[in-house]
Amino acid sequence: MATHVNRLTATSVKTKKPGMHADGGLLYLLVKPDGRRSWIFRYRDRITTKLRDMGLGPAWDVSLSEARERAAGLRRMLRDGQDPMTVKHAEKAEARAKHEKRMAFGRCAELYIETHRSGWKNPKHAAQWDSTLRTYCVPVWQLPVDAIDTALVMKCLEGKDSKAPLWNSKPETMSRVRGRIESVLAWATVRGLRIGDNPAAWRNHLDQLLPARNKVQAVKHRAALPYVDAAAFMAELRQRDTVGARVLELQMLTATRPGEAAGARWAEFDLDGAVWTIPGSRMKAGKEHRIPLAPAAVKLLRGLPRINDNVFPGVRDRSITTAAAMKLLKELRPGLTAHGFRSTFRDWAAETTSHSREVIEAAMAHRLKDAAEAAYQRGDLLQRRAVLMKDWAAYCAAPRAADNVTALQGRKHRAKA
Repeated sequence: MATHVNRLTATSVKTKKPGMHADGGLLYLLVKPDGRRSWIFRYRDRITTKLRDMGLGPAWDVSLSEARERAAGLRRMLRDGQDPMTVKHAEKAEARAKHEKRMAFGRCAELYIETHRSGWKNPKHAAQWDSTLRTYCVPVWQLPVDAIDTALVMKCLEGKDSKAPLWNSKPETMSRVRGRIESVLAWATVRGLRIGDNPAAWRNHLDQLLPARNKVQAVKHRAALPYVDAAAFMAELRQRDTVGARVLELQMLTATRPGEAAGARWAEFDLDGAVWTIPGSRMKAGKEHRIPLAPAAVKLLRGLPRINDNVFPGVRDRSITTAAAMKLLKELRPGLTAHGFRSTFRDWAAETTSHSREVIEAAMAHRLKDAAEAAYQRGDLLQRRAVLMKDWAAYCAAPRAADNVTALQGRKHRAKA
C-alpha cells in the first residue's frame, strides 16, 4: 500500500511534464501544456459510476503536503457515504443564501421606499423618507439589517452629542425617523432578512429609554393674525396687484392651507355653483374636501386670467409655490405665517359667531376626534358651511376696518412728509 501513495516529491511536482500524475489516494497533479499545475481529487460517483474531478487549488499556492491533507479529508467523506462535490455545492449555496440575507439597512430602506412609493398620496413623501433616513441613519446604513439592535437604533435617534441628543432637540423629526426605521425593519423581517423583535418599536421598548415626544417638545403655535385685524389686512392685500396677494386672499376667504390655495387648478372649481372641490391627493388627510365659495371668492376667481390649468401659474406649467405668498406676508406682517390664517378664521368663528363646532371643524377639513360624533356626521355640512364662509367674507370686508387702514396709511404719509 505504501508503494501506491505519496509517489510525488516536492521536486517532481515542479518538474513533471504535461499530463495527470498520480500521488496516490485519489490525489493527482495536473500539468497543462502551458506549464500551469494544479491538484485534482479524482473519484468515482457511487450512483452514476462516472469519474468526477474536484479541484484542490493551484500547485504554486497549495503545497504537496497540504494537498495530501485535503485529499485525506475527502476520502473520509467518501467512507462516510458523502459525495465531496455535492457537499461543496451545497456549502456554496448556503453561503450565497446567507450573503443575500445579510442585506444592508440602507438597501432595505431603498427597497421599502420604492415598494411604497405608488401608495403614498404625495410624491414628496418618498423624498422625505429617503432624506431623513440617509441623514440620521448613518450609524446603521451600511450594516447588515439582521445586525441592527436597540443600541444602534438609539445611536441614530440620539446622534453624536450626548449633551444635546437629537431626540431632545428635534423631537418631531426624530419621532418620524424612529417610525420609519421601525417600518423598514418590519419590512425586512417579513422578507426573511432578519428575525426577532423590532428594536425600533416604541411601546414597551424605546418608551422605556426615551421621553415621550410631547414631554420634550413645547408646542409652538404658528404665529397668526388676530381676527380683529383680518379686515384691515384684507384691505391691504386687495391693494396689491401681485399673484402672491391673490393666493393669500383666496386662502383667507376659504380657510385653506397655503399649499392647497397655491396649487389650485381651474378644474377643481364650479364657479356657477360656487363650490371648490379639492381632490384627496392634495389634502393633508387624503380625503376630498368641498368648499362653498363666498361671493367675494367667486369674484376673485372670475377676475383672474386663465393662462393654463393652474389658477396661479408658476414655471414649466406648474403651479406657483407658497414662497411668493410668504414673501409678501413677511413684507406686510413680519413674523406671521400663512398657515396661521386658519387659526385666525377658527378664533373668529368660535369667539364671535353662533356657528356650531362641527360646522367650523368641517370648514377646516378637520376630522372629528370623537368617534361617536364622527359616526353620526356623514355629510360635509356644505349648506351650513356656505353661510359660515359668507359671514367670514363679510367680516373680512368690514368697511370700518378698511377705513381704518386708509386713515392709517394717511397718517403714515403725513408723518413721512
